[in-house]
Amino acid sequence: MKKLVLSAVALLPLAVLAQKPFTINGDVKGLKTGDKVYLVYRAAGEEVTDSAVVSNGKFGFKGTLAEPARGNLFLNKNPYVNRPAQGERLDLASLYIEPAAMKVTAADSLKNIVITGSVVNDDEKKLKALTKSLSDQMAAVNAQYAALSPEERKVQEKVLRDKYMSLQEQVKPIQLNFAKGNPKSYISLSALSQLASEPELAADVEKAYAALSPSLKATQSGKDLAQLLAAGKATAIGAMAMDFTQNDVNDKPVKLSDFKGQYVLLDFWASWCGPCRAENPNVVKAYNTYKDKKFTVLGVSLDNPGKKDAWLAAIEKDGLTWTHVSDLKGWDNAASKMYGIRAIPANFLIDPTGKIIAKDIRGEELQTKLAEVLGTSASK
Repeated sequence: MKKLVLSAVALLPLAVLAQKPFTINGDVKGLKTGDKVYLVYRAAGEEVTDSAVVSNGKFGFKGTLAEPARGNLFLNKNPYVNRPAQGERLDLASLYIEPAAMKVTAADSLKNIVITGSVVNDDEKKLKALTKSLSDQMAAVNAQYAALSPEERKVQEKVLRDKYMSLQEQVKPIQLNFAKGNPKSYISLSALSQLASEPELAADVEKAYAALSPSLKATQSGKDLAQLLAAGKATAIGAMAMDFTQNDVNDKPVKLSDFKGQYVLLDFWASWCGPCRAENPNVVKAYNTYKDKKFTVLGVSLDNPGKKDAWLAAIEKDGLTWTHVSDLKGWDNAASKMYGIRAIPANFLIDPTGKIIAKDIRGEELQTKLAEVLGTSASK
């Protein structure tokens, strides 16, 4: 068994605290002797990859965890290391790993495994059963879209996207009710974490979180959710934007408060983020239209350690001529954590007094909001 842990050395002392053992014993009859099964999961801020060779359909893993972790089993190829060829289908399974003696069994393949000995996976199965009808409908929408020709997609894309998003909205109250009814379940904590970024659900999520068991709230995920809920309150529309300092492209410290007296679009992005790069032309348009009307952009990059060159190259290539800052810590960017950023692109529109007046406005919505606040600019 070969294990690879990709992490910063500085994280190791934290990673060994309150660790408990887990085992996964697999028995999948359809696997051949000599096949290799990869287990990939993220725990305590570390990306962990383990592998096991199959013998007579059997394989096993063992390790330690402080709390349950989402993971995947892959047969004969780790797609995070070796990208699958176009059209290649991998035999894989998604599961929670928890400090327990777990068993995975199937007659033919990983994708059909049955998991036993795991309370967390049992609870996830219960939640999936509650949302199955909606999940099936979403899968049908995806299949319908995939079957369309490029010309048909242009016509039907918005209708199908709206239908899909409507179904997603119907899943949220089911997740919330599950969390309310299962305050000791790690799946409840996971569900609330998914819902925490929904402004209209913030009060209900906070109430459900307060009712969770103390042991759940004491996990790192529980603490992270508490921080996220606090960030949601602190970044609500009408709240005063929290000040922070990070270095610009010339390694000079810049404060958000340096821009007080102007409208500021606080824009979280990264050079590696495809959707961010796709949105950048829209931000450029907004900046060029309103830069002479006390409007500016402050870009905060979630680029990774050692990737300053990639950050600078993206700024130049995309024509982003406003101020940019970063601590080059990826998702551990201090400002992004302060603002509760869980996906990018993300932004906050801040007025001259420092108050947040809009958030996550992109595309035409950004242009419309700026026109509402600043009027039509003569600068084109």
